[in-house]
Amino acid sequence: MSLNEIYSELIRYHNKNQLNKKEIPNATISERGHNPSCGDDITLHLKLEEDIIIDAGFSGIGCAISQASTSIMIDLIKGKNINEVENILNTFLGMIKKEVEDEDQLNILGDAIYLRNISNMPARVKCCALPWHSLKVSLERIK
Repeated sequence: MSLNEIYSELIRYHNKNQLNKKEIPNATISERGHNPSCGDDITLHLKLEEDIIIDAGFSGIGCAISQASTSIMIDLIKGKNINEVENILNTFLGMIKKEVEDEDQLNILGDAIYLRNISNMPARVKCCALPWHSLKVSLERIK
């Protein structure tokens, strides 16, 4: 797989336009994630009302894949309840580890499914999974 295939239009779009890159005032939780091998350093900000993520954003720096993955993830989880988000999270991490390949199951990932082929490039998996691991820690802290 070439880098041109990885940096698809969706990844370029999310990275270039800095979608969802914002701090959330009065966030319920903020969780920092760091990938020393690439230099990615992001903080995920979630605002919950009861068990619904009503707003989310991120701050920090990183490569195009980590920035796009974070933005795509935020688009996907906003407005969802914790159980839905956990299902999305587990499906995504399973996809990246090549443990979940069923198309029907992967459909819940929306645009995040376009990150699937990154699993073929081990050096990029950490970049892509970083925000998802920050989300996992956030959900564990919320419970």
